[in-house]
Amino acid sequence: MTAATHSPLFPRESDGGQIVPPPRDADAVLDGLDPEQREVATALHGPVCVLAGAGTGKTRAITHRIAYGVRAGILQPASVLAVTFTNRAAGEMRGRLRQLGAGGVQARTFHSAALRQLQFFWPKAVGGELPRLLDRKVQLVAESAARCRIRLDRNELRDVTGEIEWAKVTQTVPADYPAAVAKSSREAPRDAAEIGQIYGMYEQLKRERSVIDFEDVLLLTVGILQDRHDIADQIRRQYQHFVVDEYQDVSPLQQRLLDLWLGDRESLCVVGDASQTIYSFTGATPDHLLNFRTRHPSATVVKLVRDYRSTPQVVHLANGLLNQARGRAAEHRLELISQREPGPEPVRTEYADEPTEAEGTARRIRDLIAAGVPAGEIAVLYRINAQSEVYEQALADAGVPYQLRGAERFFERQEVREAGAALRGAARFGGNDALLDDVVELPSQVRAVLSTKGWTTEPPAGSGAVRDRWESLAALVRLAEDFVRAKPSATLADLVAELDERAAAQHAPTVQGVTLASLHAAKGLEWDAVFLVGLTEGMMPITYAKTDEQIEEERRLLYVGVTRARSHLSLSWALSRSPGGRASRRPTRFLNGLRPGSVAPGARGAGAGAGGAVERAGAARRKRRGPVLCRVCGKTLTDAGEMKLMRCEDCPSDMDEALYERLRNWRADQAQRLSQPAFCVFTDKTLMAIAEAVPASAGDLSGIAGVGSRKLDRFGADVLAICAGEERAEADRES
Repeated sequence: MTAATHSPLFPRESDGGQIVPPPRDADAVLDGLDPEQREVATALHGPVCVLAGAGTGKTRAITHRIAYGVRAGILQPASVLAVTFTNRAAGEMRGRLRQLGAGGVQARTFHSAALRQLQFFWPKAVGGELPRLLDRKVQLVAESAARCRIRLDRNELRDVTGEIEWAKVTQTVPADYPAAVAKSSREAPRDAAEIGQIYGMYEQLKRERSVIDFEDVLLLTVGILQDRHDIADQIRRQYQHFVVDEYQDVSPLQQRLLDLWLGDRESLCVVGDASQTIYSFTGATPDHLLNFRTRHPSATVVKLVRDYRSTPQVVHLANGLLNQARGRAAEHRLELISQREPGPEPVRTEYADEPTEAEGTARRIRDLIAAGVPAGEIAVLYRINAQSEVYEQALADAGVPYQLRGAERFFERQEVREAGAALRGAARFGGNDALLDDVVELPSQVRAVLSTKGWTTEPPAGSGAVRDRWESLAALVRLAEDFVRAKPSATLADLVAELDERAAAQHAPTVQGVTLASLHAAKGLEWDAVFLVGLTEGMMPITYAKTDEQIEEERRLLYVGVTRARSHLSLSWALSRSPGGRASRRPTRFLNGLRPGSVAPGARGAGAGAGGAVERAGAARRKRRGPVLCRVCGKTLTDAGEMKLMRCEDCPSDMDEALYERLRNWRADQAQRLSQPAFCVFTDKTLMAIAEAVPASAGDLSGIAGVGSRKLDRFGADVLAICAGEERAEADRES
């Protein structure tokens, strides 16, 4: 997994492995920019609007613009405020500006910039200390619902919390929430009046406890700047030039704050792409971007359409998606032009059912890795997080390492915090630490320190919490190795400073595994190979997308997914959910005209120029399979884990516990011999299924989900021998 641009937190290297120095002067800052990027970089006066398509180097253009202005003496570094939407993006921007010799520029998220101002001016504007900031609002929302005698399950609690956040960024008070939902055609997760009631109680509890939430940071800053003109003037004297990245994602509240920062000035540069507006559920709207020329008639508008990320084949498909789009955002779509050499055609595959789709995807990924594509440069993207489980299982069965994006933040994990504290202590008192007496090289010092926290040269067998902890520590070791390659003279103290900066930017080290992520979580990232899965009507567009506007946002979401791919792109769908199910599903309408045999909207024939062909995988296999029935109660199974066990999770198990333990011990030996995690041999569910079925032949064993032909050839003799109560196969024992 990589960001859309290379990491700014490690110094750049030249061919000789030395750090590249900053450009020698202002003109040198412009070297290497294409004509449109150069136009952005030199447009330093008045309002500027940059319409930047996916992969066109927008961050490069705006950071070079700031650096050029600073190096030319036109902009004072301390007078520039660049704002974006994630800590990672802000950290990347700061790193690039440092590399370009403009390190004094402030680059922050809207919230962090507002929080600094709020902390500084609160004593003057209000008096006393700023109320405590809530870490997580979910607990308080749950308490608010309970006070209102409204029961919420876990999913409803998350959704109601999201509704409260939406209401606040759209500046909707509790009493107005039901009307605002109706006006916006928004699908509320519960009765709007109930949510309004919970929202009102939530605000009351915050006041009683003197706490504020994330959205209050913006609301309170706006309130102070509106009421206290002296404070607003002080901020405007400090910041005289503004740059806003991802401007299509600005909420009404963020736009109000930006207006107050600006005052009556027009020294503003905004960058965005209306075709990548995918967060309207959070209050984001492209209207501010689309209306920029209306609000600023004198604005300079520059379009970036040269795509440096994706091959012509990927770009052709992306353009085709938007060519069918409707609505206001579609009227401003950008036709991308790939700057890369041709690559493989996108692969379109139709599967019989979801487990077959997951297994087929895992096989293709394994083939790509065998062909030299790093696992960390491959992603499987889906519409909702609930789709991940079947792909986790399939990748584990195929022996492919993976990571889930959107899980607990790396630097917030307990083991990472403990490791950071240990490294910080070693950096401070290393001279008195016997652990480091004979260790000079930085990576060796890190290994020595982390060995006290559970890091070992070999990973632990199996999966679960122990393995997860080891993976976190191993990622820190790899980070140290990368850091010293970029900066050979680095000390342990330098690395600790680097970790602190990464933690502040939430810039976690890359984990060497295939990324599983939702399409929303993939925004801003890119990979060599991307698998877009589950592309059926009802999932893409999602069932609850009813209005034309909502459906067009779903199209844009798929567009974002397509444009994450550099070279390899795979699109797939399954005709039924479970094996033997009725093949009633249809591929997403968004691919009409973009897959062979389909017809584009309004066209009479098949879509032209779709390229390639639709592969149909698993059809013959499906004919041999009937519905998967629970062998205990006879119920049709649809859950991937239950289908593997051939029974409902709640049905009683007749598993041979002793056999299961023998299989686990054998698996641990195999994993150690192969230097692989245990789940790459067989998952726990597969071992349970084997221990329950007690297969007597290769045919019986191959009928168990998770035992494919490759694993049957490799491990079948051993497993059958263990099931028969014999010792494992002699040949394997000797090897």
